[in-house]
Amino acid sequence: MLRDGNCDLISISYHETVKVLQGAVPDVASPFDRLDWLSLLKKHLPPDGCKPFIATAADDADVVTLPLLRTSGRLEPMRNWYNFTWRPIWKNGVEADVLCTALARDLRRHARRVTMWPVPQEDATATRLAAAFRKAGWLVQMDQCDHNHVLNTGKRSFAEYWAGRPGQMRSTLQRKGKKVRTEIITQFSDDAWNSYEAIYANSWKPAEGDPVFLREFAKGESAAGRLRMAIAYSGEQPVAAQFWTVEDGVAYIHKLAHLEAAKALSAGTTLTAALLEHVIDKDGVALVDFGTGNDAYKKDWMEEDRPRYRLDCLDPRQARAWPTLVKRTIARVAPGAPQG
Repeated sequence: MLRDGNCDLISISYHETVKVLQGAVPDVASPFDRLDWLSLLKKHLPPDGCKPFIATAADDADVVTLPLLRTSGRLEPMRNWYNFTWRPIWKNGVEADVLCTALARDLRRHARRVTMWPVPQEDATATRLAAAFRKAGWLVQMDQCDHNHVLNTGKRSFAEYWAGRPGQMRSTLQRKGKKVRTEIITQFSDDAWNSYEAIYANSWKPAEGDPVFLREFAKGESAAGRLRMAIAYSGEQPVAAQFWTVEDGVAYIHKLAHLEAAKALSAGTTLTAALLEHVIDKDGVALVDFGTGNDAYKKDWMEEDRPRYRLDCLDPRQARAWPTLVKRTIARVAPGAPQG
């Protein structure tokens, strides 16, 4: 295949192994872009027949990769319940956009529908990806599918940040902070993780997506020096736990839970404040990422709401895509109608 506008050859390939990504480094990286994360995803794929579909376009200078899964009659992102984001593994610039367009065009030989989420936009990924697929002939619907609440620390100390929090939060910590003992953990231990799992199982949270996956991820982050975990105790009883990681100046809040029976202690507030103080004053992070979800309490802690997008791409040249296209058209006229 020839690259648009010149004679440089573009090589396109598809793989079921994530090892092809060895050495691939995107401009914007997070835990969810790394090879070890994708390897864990592959290891823990449900036994329902879905398979990795790692789509790659490359020339002499650049590589663009879409880590996808073939499942449910379409291509979907290689992700799970714990992903804050999903995006291509690529670098900024026109060259990468050309490669992505070439790859999107070739994908029409393999699928009638490609759906990608939760795609970030603060680095222009969503618009770049949508543009590439549209240029390749897909009909792309781009909708916000989630929220991502973050805190830019702006070189503030924790004390400076805390002074700007709502008065009720500051009062709660002042009144109840001493009612629990907090422990911050930077090395994985089975005892600490077992406490987290027991607390989570008796919290308000929904059933854990894949607890074995999360434990393995936490062990790996600990070995790399990125683990930040905290447990709150009432006496000797663990009543709240949080699992964070720190990487490249960003603190990621992965999981948090407290015992419903100990709700009156507000131990979650105490733990979040303790971990924020640690990552701001000791780790010196520039950003705290509270993951996906639009829970009201996140707005008290964070200061910015970043959208996450779902890109649903249909190939109008394939008759099997037409029923979904019709449903999509009806949905525009009658909001709320199913889109398939």
